Amino acid sequence: MSGKNILLFTLLLFIPISITAHFLEWGDLIVFITAGLAILPLAAWMGTATEEIAVVVGPTLGGLLNATFGNATELIIALVALNAGLIDVVKASITGSIIGNLLLVMGLSMFLGGLRHKEQTFQPIVARVNASSMNLAVIAILLPTAMNFSAKGISQPILQNLSLAVAVVLILVYGMTLLFSMKTHAYLYDVGVAEIDGEEISHEKPNVLLWSGVLLVCTLLVAIESELLVDALEVATSQLGLTALFTGVILVPIVGNAAEHATAVTVAIKDKMDLSVSVAVGSSMQIALFVAPVLVIAGWIIGQPMDLDFNPFELVAVVVAVLIANSISSDGKSNWLEGSLLLATYTVLGFAFYFFPLQ
Repeated sequence: MSGKNILLFTLLLFIPISITAHFLEWGDLIVFITAGLAILPLAAWMGTATEEIAVVVGPTLGGLLNATFGNATELIIALVALNAGLIDVVKASITGSIIGNLLLVMGLSMFLGGLRHKEQTFQPIVARVNASSMNLAVIAILLPTAMNFSAKGISQPILQNLSLAVAVVLILVYGMTLLFSMKTHAYLYDVGVAEIDGEEISHEKPNVLLWSGVLLVCTLLVAIESELLVDALEVATSQLGLTALFTGVILVPIVGNAAEHATAVTVAIKDKMDLSVSVAVGSSMQIALFVAPVLVIAGWIIGQPMDLDFNPFELVAVVVAVLIANSISSDGKSNWLEGSLLLATYTVLGFAFYFFPLQ
């Protein structure tokens, strides 16, 4: 058994510990920490189960499955927080997931991969298409925020209706990106797929029923742990001296995205930068074009005023992340210095969110 699997199995122990801590009232801080640690292996197993099922159902359905469940952990946590009325935390987690993938994940991948391989290459056409999609996401977030800023006294229903209309457009665009990557221009993405096929799928076909069961159980457990995490979030973060904004932007996305982070960095070290960039940027696109719109629609359904009117400072962070990530990835080449620039940007933004005053 690999060291990674040993670590994942060990972290599974935090599932009963977190549940016990909740019912025996060991304190919100302990519940928050143990629930966060319990989500890490569950997210990893959900990703593994999705990949194994994708092997059997074929590239088209497999790609759709990966696109649907790629950020399932973050979506579940956000839905639980949304249902609890923690709108600011949900918006912060969207911001944090986007900047975390573009700056932290891609930065670590380029930095560690560059230390080992000096210069790495990936598809510049794919990078430019992804950049255009992320630019659209920035525009979609910018417009409701700009409207609220410029038109004083605008009502919440108007903002929510605008956000609903924008959400529908973003989901349609997400569907078009899936069509582009899996059908009409699938050959552009064949490098990463071939690398996975050659390394991961050389054994016999997986048991679909088994991995479907794993996916179902992990999804249910993530929902339970997310409930515990969100219930303890406000008290625990105040005990840690952190704001809800910092927690939503930095801590929650790292917990929900840890498995994908590890995958992107690992394949970059193996000189598979196409796949690494695909994981990092693809995850950001999914958050911006699918998860955020779904949360807006879900908020409308359950009566929570979720919209795309973000804190202006969060919007600035997203714009900065998209601009520097697009600038660095546009030539289809990377090295350790470019990775360090992305990491430095993430660190600076992290400090800014840490010191951002409470409203």
